[in-house]
Amino acid sequence: MNESIPPILRPNHVVPVAVSLIAERFQLDFVGELAGLMATGISMNTGDLRMGDIFVAMPGKKTHGARFADKAISLGAVALITDSAGAQEIGECLVPVLLLENPRAHLGDLAAFVYGNIPGNMPTLYGTTGTNGKTSTSYLLEAILRQVGETTGLTSTAERHIAGEVIVSRLTTPESPEMQALIARMREKGVTSVAVEVSAQALSQLRVDGMHFDVVGFTNLSHDHLDDYATMDEYLAAKAELFTAKRASKGVVCLDSKYGRAFKSKSQIPVATITSEMGVDADWHLAVTAETPKYTSFVLAGPNGINIRSRVPLLGAHMAANAGLAIAMLVEAGHDATVIAKAIEGGIDAYLPGRTERVTGADGPDVYVDFGHSPDAFLNTLAAVRKVTNGRVFMVFGADGDRDATKRPAMAQIAADGCDVLVITDHHPRFEDPAAIRKTLVDAAKAARPNLEIYEVSPPEAAIRKAVSLAKVGDSILWAGPGHQDYRDIRGVRTPYSARQEARDALKESGWS
Repeated sequence: MNESIPPILRPNHVVPVAVSLIAERFQLDFVGELAGLMATGISMNTGDLRMGDIFVAMPGKKTHGARFADKAISLGAVALITDSAGAQEIGECLVPVLLLENPRAHLGDLAAFVYGNIPGNMPTLYGTTGTNGKTSTSYLLEAILRQVGETTGLTSTAERHIAGEVIVSRLTTPESPEMQALIARMREKGVTSVAVEVSAQALSQLRVDGMHFDVVGFTNLSHDHLDDYATMDEYLAAKAELFTAKRASKGVVCLDSKYGRAFKSKSQIPVATITSEMGVDADWHLAVTAETPKYTSFVLAGPNGINIRSRVPLLGAHMAANAGLAIAMLVEAGHDATVIAKAIEGGIDAYLPGRTERVTGADGPDVYVDFGHSPDAFLNTLAAVRKVTNGRVFMVFGADGDRDATKRPAMAQIAADGCDVLVITDHHPRFEDPAAIRKTLVDAAKAARPNLEIYEVSPPEAAIRKAVSLAKVGDSILWAGPGHQDYRDIRGVRTPYSARQEARDALKESGWS
């Protein structure tokens, strides 16, 4: 089975940095001779280590990275950075050992220094956080930046973009050495502005350390990731870390979720506010003017008489709200609103893989594949599909294994409430029993709507075919969860799989184009 993971991206040409300068810059004690020693990279993982790297040996959950020191040296590490426990574990060493307590807390700054990502030498950085809409807002930001003439970069759950080059992502927000290497590669390619999707976990795990964003945005907060955070307040606080002077200069906060004002109150940087709700006081106001299966039009009113009309090639008012947030962030960064309005008057030229992505041909029911995997995402996307559907709405979904199980009943209840026919299947079971996950979902859906037409079908390849076999012209099928992903995680194995292709194949097999 294919378990391939996209490679770490680094600049093609790195200016070597003297290890003695690193010791001086970070005031590190060391053992060994540093004179003349040069580094061309930095790594915390021997699987990604390259000749000329500094290997950072850190304490982990199960073991200490110091145990991999010999392997790192054999792969070409020129020096090691570790804490006192790691140094004791390493003992005598063939390369210099630099001492740094709590190395993870300094890893981002170390990587930024090694790769030359220093103030005055950086593209404009935009960071977006929130439960839902981070990816969409980031893609829309990048699209508008391209339309106003910028050379753009993007790092998101789905993809990395570097001046037109597209690479599949490894993580929503990579570890700080990979992130800093990615930014350095973007700089090398002449990128002038970068849109970065920032998860709560990335902030908690210090993955965006060493970066300072020019403008950050907050989309919303809803039930998710309570396997990582004990309460919603703790989850909110983790995301609010992005809105501190250490990490950003300015922010834009969407007030559309019930946590919007609470998030604004936690901001430690100047923020503008935006809303798509009537009667809510905010700096920016967005109104949807048309919703169709292929696009959503909107008008955005802002400070000083700003009035921008455009549309997104996406389904749903929530997608228009993401576009409004992106525009407000660009204006806060100093872009001329008049120039933006002119550039996007014909629409925002964006393709968002797996975000309410319509995979239907010329005929047949409309089939949408979406990455949403939270109760709030289901609520918004089902409402959007319902608005453009004349017939019945079908919902196909499963739930992640080994992830926040507390949200599963709410996902099933909202799915049941929002559709006419429900097909429950598998997603990423990981190391859980998929039948047990499905039972939880089926039980919750039946409790919510006992008379709803509900099917339990495994595997998902069969589930989408079941939905398509029941649907007619005028109906819509929303397949939520897999989105853009090209694999399923089954007992730790990344099994090749494409929901988009499975949906297209199901339509063809049922006689639709």
